[in-house]
Amino acid sequence: MSDDSISGPHRRRRQVLVGLCLIGAGVGAARYLTEHPGPPAGNPVSAEFSDLPPGKLRVLDWQGRTLWILRRTAEEVMALADHESELIDPRSEQSLQPESCRNRHRSLRPDVFVAIGQCTHQGCTPQLRGRPGAHGEFLCPCHTSKFDLAGRAFLAGPAPANLVIPVYRLDGDSRLVIGEA
Repeated sequence: MSDDSISGPHRRRRQVLVGLCLIGAGVGAARYLTEHPGPPAGNPVSAEFSDLPPGKLRVLDWQGRTLWILRRTAEEVMALADHESELIDPRSEQSLQPESCRNRHRSLRPDVFVAIGQCTHQGCTPQLRGRPGAHGEFLCPCHTSKFDLAGRAFLAGPAPANLVIPVYRLDGDSRLVIGEA
């Protein structure tokens, strides 16, 4: 059915609905870009991780956000390749992270994962869950978004993007400086 066959009131209603949809999409895109301009940086904080055993998660507060430092086992790092077909953005091409973390493990060092621990769906705090073998995951208890141990979002969930990786650098073998390149 072409626009020419639609009567006046119906055509006007269609134009209004299309206009409202376009406005809504524009507002949503503008909000996302202003809230997510790039990887978080600034207000540097230092964190020691030499006492963090492999397989354990440390939770910190940074800039009013939950910050995670996960010490991954070698098996967990290797397992990151096992489920890439189930991920929204497996290569992290659309994700917010420093360029130096644009890799399969999304980190400067494969065994140390640093991320903002807030679901990209509605900002809830996912929980680390272990599964048999090397396939742990982060599960958001609010709406069941799931992320792998590199913070990559699974397709089967409402999270639209991978977890955010802040700007950080290594200071020696066992210290991170978050918020400073």
